[in-house]
Amino acid sequence: MAKTPSKKSAKAPKKAGGAKKKKSRTESYSTYIYRVLKQVHPDTGISKKGMSIMNSFINDIFERIALEASKLCRFSKKATLSSREIQTSVRLMLPGELSKHAVSEGTKAVTKFSSS
Repeated sequence: MAKTPSKKSAKAPKKAGGAKKKKSRTESYSTYIYRVLKQVHPDTGISKKGMSIMNSFINDIFERIALEASKLCRFSKKATLSSREIQTSVRLMLPGELSKHAVSEGTKAVTKFSSS
């Protein structure tokens, strides 16, 4: 009697190295923090814990500025969040000299982006 092919043999062959679990991606500002650190202090490093603190700080500031900008949009009954709302919220959120520097750097970045 001839053998009939079993259902098990119809399966696709397994990969040679076994099934690898795909690593989930986590987004962070660590590469950008490191680049800025090297621009300001080329010979200085940063620890993993320090990088984590800086990443949390940037996420927090980003959230505060975005929230303030969305409030400004709602108050002025505008549907679009523009650079003007971001600039105003930065002026409101950051103190004194820090806000002036942030606004000038932001303006420079937007100008550079618009020209290219």
